[in-house]
Amino acid sequence: MARDTSKDRFAAQNRKARHDFFIEDTLDAGMVLTGTEVKSLRLGRVSINEAFAVEKDGEIWLLNAYFPEYESANRFNHEPRRPRKLLLKHREIKKLHGQTERQGMTLIPLSIYFNERGIAKMQLGLAHGKRKVDKRATEKERDWKRDQHKLMKTRSRAD
Repeated sequence: MARDTSKDRFAAQNRKARHDFFIEDTLDAGMVLTGTEVKSLRLGRVSINEAFAVEKDGEIWLLNAYFPEYESANRFNHEPRRPRKLLLKHREIKKLHGQTERQGMTLIPLSIYFNERGIAKMQLGLAHGKRKVDKRATEKERDWKRDQHKLMKTRSRAD
């Protein structure tokens, strides 16, 4: 079977994160996974919609991510909702800890992808939550930009 030649192949995405949060900064992190978790990830069945990351004992952990069991694994399967360690540099962990503690921000997983070497990576977003008013304003702005694009398209055709 031919390998996927695209640079970033998404295995899972949290599409609702940009709707529910203001993403201030993003960073990539490695993950400590078992073999059956990687196989489940390659099948694209992973859900990170309710997941979040926390700092504990100087390490970053991914909580509440759902990696379903790999059917062919038999008795060597993994636990679907176990905490998974994220691999970041010590300097990045300190920076994230300071921002989450002082500024009340949250670490949200935005996507899981395979890099060009085939290694699973996670894109984390440093975010703070949107209120209902903010969500409505964002939706209104998006609708206006879409209408504006349609108007420009029809105007250019008329010329």
